[in-house]
Amino acid sequence: MKIMERMAAIIAGSMLVGVGINFFLIPYHLLDGGMIGIGLIFHYYIGLPTGLGVILSSIPLYIYAWYFEKKLFLNSLHGLLFSSLCIDIFSGAVTGWHLPIYVSAIIGGGLIGLGIGLMLRYGTSTGGTDMLAQILSRKSGLNVGLLIFFIDGCVLLCGLSVVGTSIFLYSFLTIIAVAMLTSVTVMRTIRC
Repeated sequence: MKIMERMAAIIAGSMLVGVGINFFLIPYHLLDGGMIGIGLIFHYYIGLPTGLGVILSSIPLYIYAWYFEKKLFLNSLHGLLFSSLCIDIFSGAVTGWHLPIYVSAIIGGGLIGLGIGLMLRYGTSTGGTDMLAQILSRKSGLNVGLLIFFIDGCVLLCGLSVVGTSIFLYSFLTIIAVAMLTSVTVMRTIRC
């Protein structure tokens, strides 16, 4: 039963991440942080599919996890592959709505945070910096959502020259929403 719950969390979380990115972030060239943000930077700058960019930028962390965090490696590999697939599957989606950019940044970040948090609740993740944040959280005792927020901010700064100041500021709303929803979703499990 636990395996089925984990698989359901991976599928639902990955779909939330894919929808958040493609329906709310990409139409405005907004960034997220972490490996998703790096994948978006590659997408905006050279046209690389976002999910593929996430996989490629996650390789160094997966090499580290293979040697030092085998259980985390195995638990996160499915999340990385499925979420990257969902990101690229939903990439051609066209929405009929035109939301203000700040609303899109918050909703997109919220969906991504909910998807990441759901996967973290069941001991898996989308890999990349989620996995790095899990490792750092175990070693430091810091909240995984706060660690993700810090890492996301660093990636966002790297994308400033690609998206410009205005989009950068709206993207900051996205990473705040991601961090808040991830933290709330993960904390709900601890209390239950």
